[in-house]
Amino acid sequence: MQIPQPYLLFLGDVTDPLAAKTARGILSWRPELCVGQYRLNSDTVSVGLTDLSLQEAKQQGAKTLIIGTANAGGFLPQTWLETLKHALELGYNIASGLHQRLADIPSLNQTAKENHCQLFDVRHYDQPLEVGNGKKRQGKRLLTVGTDCSVGKMYTSLAIEREMKAQGLRAQFRATGQTGILIAGRGISVDAVIADFIAGAAEAISPAFTDHDWDVIEGQGSLLNPAYAGVSLGLLHGSQPDAMVLCHEVGRQHIRHFPHMSLPSIQETIDVNLNAARLTNKNARFIGICLNSSSLNQDDALALCKKMEQQYQMPVTDPVRFGVATIVNNLLSI
Repeated sequence: MQIPQPYLLFLGDVTDPLAAKTARGILSWRPELCVGQYRLNSDTVSVGLTDLSLQEAKQQGAKTLIIGTANAGGFLPQTWLETLKHALELGYNIASGLHQRLADIPSLNQTAKENHCQLFDVRHYDQPLEVGNGKKRQGKRLLTVGTDCSVGKMYTSLAIEREMKAQGLRAQFRATGQTGILIAGRGISVDAVIADFIAGAAEAISPAFTDHDWDVIEGQGSLLNPAYAGVSLGLLHGSQPDAMVLCHEVGRQHIRHFPHMSLPSIQETIDVNLNAARLTNKNARFIGICLNSSSLNQDDALALCKKMEQQYQMPVTDPVRFGVATIVNNLLSI
């Protein structure tokens, strides 16, 4: 899946700022790809871009209309269909991270075919994949892993890619989830891949390379989450990481959505990931820990990072508050 760029961010008529997180994520990490925003009315939430009509954005080079919002249930509102059909008639591709497939909506599918446009349902992947083979391939890879879901693995991956580039390394972010794919313009949403092919999907996401220094692979789930460990393990084996960064939310008391299960310790998470990673890369190692320390004030967060650095003998940081330079520096020093 490779989505033509640049983008026009479609915000529909949503009024909840949190509903626009997909658009905000794309704008935060790839502002150069965003021509503008398109809102159905003035009450719609804004992400701060120039409001453009479909025609204006097309004249400025926009190639894909990105549905930049999410809602409960992941469905496409019927009131948006005419706008999306008009976009297709103007020659836009459309990309969506919703659960509902654009391709399953007859009027959109037909209009796309008539105008030779593409519909990208980034949460779904229907192309053929091979099973993983575990063979060593060229290139260096970094994978983010976590003590649980939703602890900052995508943010950390993108922050590390940005810092690597700032330090002169040729790094590429490899997306494995729907928002990451919309940010990167390509990737595979591994949680939608049949289990037997997850490792193979990871190998396809980051094939052998010699034209850059590092692939930074977006992690998913957690090996110690009872619902999503399978996705995490397949991604870990297929990624064959040379380096790993552990992500953790300070203060989380239990595994997300499972109050009967306590959160695993950082050391336990390190151990289980190292043990699993070394099936396909015997030299896999951890190079840092990234914390979501939003439950602490900044001074306490900094003090905790320093304490944990002594405990685990590796850089510890909050990528939002303190950046990830120490982790990239550690990688370069090894």
